[in-house]
Amino acid sequence: MFIYFPWFFYLERTVTTNYTSVHIRLDDFIPFNELFIIPYYLWFIYVAGVIAYFLFTSKEDFYRCCAFLFIGMTVCLTIYTIWPNGQDLRPTTFARDNFLVDIAKKLYSTDTSTNVCPSIHVFNSIGIHLAIMHSSKLKNKHWIRRASFVLCVLICLATVFLKQHSVFDGIAAFILCIIMYFVVYVPNYSKLFSKKQSLSESHTEA
Repeated sequence: MFIYFPWFFYLERTVTTNYTSVHIRLDDFIPFNELFIIPYYLWFIYVAGVIAYFLFTSKEDFYRCCAFLFIGMTVCLTIYTIWPNGQDLRPTTFARDNFLVDIAKKLYSTDTSTNVCPSIHVFNSIGIHLAIMHSSKLKNKHWIRRASFVLCVLICLATVFLKQHSVFDGIAAFILCIIMYFVVYVPNYSKLFSKKQSLSESHTEA
């Protein structure tokens, strides 16, 4: 928290005009759709809710989830710092006028269009879904796992349908997720947690 937020907001203030504009041809075929503002904002509840759940239910799941998210977000900030980037996809006029469009306009006014590749929104959504899928506590909660998948997909789609990100930002986030998966979930860290638990129990008995 004390490293990420100051770093992120510093980049938001300083990377404003002199940046590489991220764009691929597929972006031009994706229309703006204000309905996606709903899953876009559900992201905050999705991420915070799952982290809080693991904090109180499973130490191993909590550590793995946090390692995935925190290391990955640090990598993202490092990329933004070395390679200032942004996007110029946001519409200036809207075909419809409703409260969802108003919320999207408010989002545009408060969130800059820089520091976008890889997409942290996409990266964290996939990371949270992976944490749910790998949780022993939730392995029999099929409805939660399915709902997580649907929400994860909708959030990823929201980033491009709201013109917050290029498709390329999502692809870069997905590649980063693959790398982080092999760092966090492939190695067997269970022995490490078991060893710590055994030491703690021995200390308590002593």
